[in-house]
Amino acid sequence: MTDDLSLEAGYGGLKPKKGKKFQLTDMIKRTFSQRGHNVRKIIIILSFFSTVAFFIALAKVFATKDPKIVIILAANEGGGVQRWKTPQEWSVERSSIANKKEYAEKHGYTLTIKDVSLKRRYSHEWREGWEKADILKQTMRQYPDAEWFWWLDLYTFIMEPDVDLYEYLLDRVENKTYRTVDHFNPLKIETEIPYEETSISPVDLVLAEDCGGFNLGSFFIRKSEWSEMLLDMWWDPAWYDQKHMEWEHKEQDCLEVMYSTLPWVRDRLGFVPLRAINSFPPGACSDQKDDPRYFYNGEDRDFVVNMAGCNYGGRSCWDEYEHYRKLQRSHNVAPWWKLW
Repeated sequence: MTDDLSLEAGYGGLKPKKGKKFQLTDMIKRTFSQRGHNVRKIIIILSFFSTVAFFIALAKVFATKDPKIVIILAANEGGGVQRWKTPQEWSVERSSIANKKEYAEKHGYTLTIKDVSLKRRYSHEWREGWEKADILKQTMRQYPDAEWFWWLDLYTFIMEPDVDLYEYLLDRVENKTYRTVDHFNPLKIETEIPYEETSISPVDLVLAEDCGGFNLGSFFIRKSEWSEMLLDMWWDPAWYDQKHMEWEHKEQDCLEVMYSTLPWVRDRLGFVPLRAINSFPPGACSDQKDDPRYFYNGEDRDFVVNMAGCNYGGRSCWDEYEHYRKLQRSHNVAPWWKLW
């Protein structure tokens, strides 16, 4: 036999022929040269994708090591408290979490999911509707190096995942917000009371107004001494202990009162149009159903839609969420994919 390698009983495969030194490299070369064109291609492809996956994972690690933007998603992953959650509610929650997770990973932001279910720690203090301030304080301690925190309610959906928050809003935020309620004032807040000099003050809280006043379904707050003082006062027991029966919207009403009466709160608060960060679907703000300032516009490609109040008035949270989820996919599908 002239081959370098021969089959011998008991090995069930290739074994070096006695009397000649076995070279592993020779076997590998022979395998590739005789049978291995396809194997070689597969190895090259696998190596390429493994390398790409490694660098993507490495980039994510460095991107989230020192997050400058933290997205806070209010959810109840543990299930119902006063009743069992329905399959539709579970589906909406999973879709909402996946939507924010994909967006955060794409831009290198940090996503933290906070439980806002009813808790025993609040049950005797009338604070079930006041969790936002408490959770914000906790999250700022959890991420001490973060600059901005974006609060999102569960029933929000990011419609334009390519939007970068700094380019869109947070970079030079003072030039992209208005500092008074003169042009839009659904609460008829007194505007003649003294203001601070807002033209030289930074903006540390960005929110929008809807038909009922301040909207806290989607808002931005910057970590600063001002915001820490605001959260301390917002969470002060004097407010919720004395006003929990009077203020229907609880923490929202509290912030509106603080803004109306405290010049230092007005000093660093900036407003944006509702559709900039918190568009409504049809059915919300039913008394203003013909006002285009409130409602999602697919032609303008609004950034975020908030299905606020979708549990009431004959609306369906699941139907609305599925509608906007499919619409988002159709808006952001790659051009080449439409050919299929």
